[in-house]
Amino acid sequence: MSTSSTAITAPFPSLLIRATELVPQGAFAEAQAAFLAPEQGLITQLNAALTKGNVGVVAHFYMDPELQGVLSSCSWPHIHISDSLLMADHAIAMAEAGVSSIIVLGVDFMSENVRAMLDASGYEDVPVYRVARDEIGCSLAESAEARAYGLYLHEASQQARSLHVIYINTSLEVKAKAHARVPTLTCTSSNVVQTVLQAFAQVPDLHVWFGPDTYMGQNLEELFAAMEPMTDEEIRAVHPAHDRESVASLRKRFHIFNQGNCVVHQMFGASVVDKVAADYPLASVAAHLEVPGEMFRLGMERQRDDRGCVGSTSNILSFIGRKVDEALEGCGPTTVQVVLGTEAGMITSIVRDVQERLRSDGTSNAADVGVEIVFPVASEAIATTSDEQLPVVPGVASGEGCSTAGGCATCPYMKMNSLDALLGLSAGLADCSVEDLEAFEPRKYEERIAGRSAAELGGVPILHMRSFQASGELPDELVAHIQSGELPSA
Repeated sequence: MSTSSTAITAPFPSLLIRATELVPQGAFAEAQAAFLAPEQGLITQLNAALTKGNVGVVAHFYMDPELQGVLSSCSWPHIHISDSLLMADHAIAMAEAGVSSIIVLGVDFMSENVRAMLDASGYEDVPVYRVARDEIGCSLAESAEARAYGLYLHEASQQARSLHVIYINTSLEVKAKAHARVPTLTCTSSNVVQTVLQAFAQVPDLHVWFGPDTYMGQNLEELFAAMEPMTDEEIRAVHPAHDRESVASLRKRFHIFNQGNCVVHQMFGASVVDKVAADYPLASVAAHLEVPGEMFRLGMERQRDDRGCVGSTSNILSFIGRKVDEALEGCGPTTVQVVLGTEAGMITSIVRDVQERLRSDGTSNAADVGVEIVFPVASEAIATTSDEQLPVVPGVASGEGCSTAGGCATCPYMKMNSLDALLGLSAGLADCSVEDLEAFEPRKYEERIAGRSAAELGGVPILHMRSFQASGELPDELVAHIQSGELPSA
């Protein structure tokens, strides 16, 4: 995959965040800021519906700012906005607290994952709904459904001692079919580095097959290459079981899929990076691990000087929070400038976190501290289409947004989740007036794979990941599966 090198001349839009005000620069930033102080009537309406229906809501960071603005202003306790992994964890916590149902705001694999984890935790009776009757796709998840990915897994199945590490942003059906062919473990952008390094450390002569995100795979390759010349002590600081020799060895047994991409992150290419490097030399760069190599390298370069973060959405939020704390302590610039190398929907959580830190600070420094979030988007636009299900896609039109020159601000699939749809569904659940609720449920898989339902078997790689996160080691069942090469039993 390549990215365009067309020069971008217009300034990037930005949003300056202070304790009690927002100062947007550029139409795109103005649109983001407009929804961060939502109408009280909408907040009251949603609060009332969720409370009456006893409905929990888990939403992804990439929801549009209008929807996030209202959600984050509600007082109902069973609302959580996070990355995809924590969405399932908080749904379980809500079920434990006694909610009657859960609405998932995200793409379809997220509602599927929530359903699978609730079932695995004994909450099969808690309904899960999405807000759209139509499927909410994901370009990355669909990459793993292509014939090319099946061929990739076939190659993996022919190699002894293989582990398939699949990004959680995939459907349960894909996870199930993959695990039936190759021992499979899910990962997220926040745990993938430790997952892969631990797997190589725990299973001698292991081959790891990562997919479907090509950019993330390439970035992992580059990260491991950068580790090889480090000292053994420096490498052990990343993972205690590795040294220069082991890193050199594992690089030969790490495989990536070359045809998977996210329509958002693929836009952060050469043109965007050239402009960031030239026009924002002192800014911090916060880049998602899914971005193309150019943005990844810039983020890693600045990370070495503690002016960058390459990782998950949660990692980015934590990095910005730490920079605010440093500024409040007088250890950094009073205005923290951060180039946001991921979906613009994160701005709502960033604003809430930054302003909470500034307002709760007891020193006089808070009045002088601010965070400027720079949106590295092209000056062209997202394009409209004639498709009723997906009316907006990354492309070239008018205004600020996305373009083939690089820099995409929004995920068009995530934006299929609307405030109106959430208000309508939550009110309907409260009044028991929604017809055909089944249409709002996550996809059901009737197919049986390796003697088990696709939903059940597809949840196994997620449970393996949860076990790894709890113990720091791959579970014994998965290791035995890798060593034996046998298919999972019914």
